[in-house]
Amino acid sequence: MKLWQVWWTKVVLLKPAFNRTTTFLWFASILAGFIIRSDLMGVTSVIRALGLQKGYYERLLAFFHSQAVSLDNLTHLWACLVLKSFPGICLFDGRIVLVADGLKYPKSGKKMPAVKKLYQSSQDNSKPRFIFGHSFQVVGLLCQMKKTLFCVPLIARIHEGLVFSNRDSKSLLDKLVLMINFLNLQKLGHCFTLVVDAYYASGKVIKPLMAQGNHLVTRVRCNAVAYLPPRPNKTAKAGRPRRYGDKRKLAKLWISNAMSSMSSPVYGETDVTLSYRCLDLLWRPAGTLVRFVWVDHPVRGRLILMCTDLNLSAQQIIELYGFRFKIEVSFKQAIYTLGTYRYHFWMSDMHPAKRRGANQYLHRETQSYRAKVKRKRRAYHIYVQVCIIAQGLVQYLSLRHADDIWKFFGSWIRTIRPDQCPSEQVVAVAMRNTFPEFLKDDSGDCNLQKFLLERIDLHRSEGTRLAA
Repeated sequence: MKLWQVWWTKVVLLKPAFNRTTTFLWFASILAGFIIRSDLMGVTSVIRALGLQKGYYERLLAFFHSQAVSLDNLTHLWACLVLKSFPGICLFDGRIVLVADGLKYPKSGKKMPAVKKLYQSSQDNSKPRFIFGHSFQVVGLLCQMKKTLFCVPLIARIHEGLVFSNRDSKSLLDKLVLMINFLNLQKLGHCFTLVVDAYYASGKVIKPLMAQGNHLVTRVRCNAVAYLPPRPNKTAKAGRPRRYGDKRKLAKLWISNAMSSMSSPVYGETDVTLSYRCLDLLWRPAGTLVRFVWVDHPVRGRLILMCTDLNLSAQQIIELYGFRFKIEVSFKQAIYTLGTYRYHFWMSDMHPAKRRGANQYLHRETQSYRAKVKRKRRAYHIYVQVCIIAQGLVQYLSLRHADDIWKFFGSWIRTIRPDQCPSEQVVAVAMRNTFPEFLKDDSGDCNLQKFLLERIDLHRSEGTRLAA
């Protein structure tokens, strides 16, 4: 019961994103359904989890396409809620830590906008090299309590597959920067350090971030080069002074006698000693001095890290980049526990997508057709954003109320570690177990119980169990 009361106090903060009270109550119902459902079969799983009458299936579909839902306001309110309410937000040099990465999720529908052939560059041999699906970019915030570190998702958007104008030349890097700027973290009083993989080590990402006082931590490719600061010119000559000194190939700067040793600061590692070297060099994509760290890990091998914040030490840079894998853990929980990307919305009027896998060019289509495509893509974004909020609230309960979660877990797992917060799956089980008591409680000001009880189907086992 306590878990759901805490959950409701956070959900009501998102009410201004909805134009109608009924729309907000449907949002809260779907949010609860995403958390307590035992299968991940799209909207139908929410109907089963909440025991709703079958006639409300169309209502749920209409919610994701409704104009009464302000996706932009919902995203802004969620970012504000996370920054103001979540405990243990990681800070380095006074900046919060954001992690960003791309996610490709398979979709085989010929009448789903933005589906295209995607290349997977993962080193996991179990994954196929090419899939048909949606390409997302996701941004999350790092929070830590006890020995548990969560990547709380803030926003996810589809950034490939649709071209509305042949004059649009924005790359995935440009779209990621625009998505981060959309969160308006500076207006909330937060500068940040962005941790990303080598794909985002580009001037298109670094320069906009540094222009706003933010910084980047990333890995650089093995063929990257940097420059020494220019030597002072003793004999003045006409022309512009040199901005860069001698070129240095970073891969050739592995000098054994110049390496230092330290205990590994990587999250989750103990009794591991690594070697490192730190140098400040000029990097053309940034146009300024940045800090490079050569790391020789006894297990993970060699890599070269780069940071635009010269105030961070080599140990802090290695520790920050070690946090990057947490967004991969967040993806795993989103896919297998919350079902964030398991939507099945079709567009009946869409021209069937061809199997050659190219982008869908819409600049020659009618305005009506383009509007329908945008409406369907918006429905995908609303579905994903609601699931992101569900995952974030589950993480909040894990960070704040770990003892209550284990109290209501009511099941068994082989290892319960008191020094760590429960996972999203454990929280979901505890929420599922206490949901019937939440519906019976009428002592508070939550009108969600009445809204759901009026719509439960008592002829099905789910509805009978919840209304009993």
